[in-house]
Amino acid sequence: MAEEHSELDERIIIKDQHTKEIDLVNRDPKHINEDVVKVDFEDVIAEPVGTYSFDGVWKSSYTSFTVSKYWCYRLLSALLGVPLAVIWGFLFALISFCHIWAVVPCIKSYLIEIQCVSRIYSLCIHTFCDPLFEALSKICSNIRVAVRKEI
Repeated sequence: MAEEHSELDERIIIKDQHTKEIDLVNRDPKHINEDVVKVDFEDVIAEPVGTYSFDGVWKSSYTSFTVSKYWCYRLLSALLGVPLAVIWGFLFALISFCHIWAVVPCIKSYLIEIQCVSRIYSLCIHTFCDPLFEALSKICSNIRVAVRKEI
């Protein structure tokens, strides 16, 4: 009985990972479009002091801009939102797949192979270069430099 209950909980948890509840009020909780998409009428069209149009034209322009922006976005998202979500989902799945199955294994393989090469290189340096540099250091160790200031 306990096993059946834990299997059911496990299936529910797995299902919830893919169908989590989304927030329909705050649709940008991580603020990724904070500075990009905030374009209001005042950000695009402004009349300086002394060059005002008729009040009716200004109000109509404001309404036209706001309503057309709102409905154009809604129409485009209704037509292209789902297909683009599928494309982006596919793209990020492809990137994840390549990273998991190609990039990380290649890097791990490279690190394993380079470790072997580095050991051989280190052995060669210690075998051939260390005695040479030690001999040179003993030869040069008796060199004395004196600095004199002559007036």
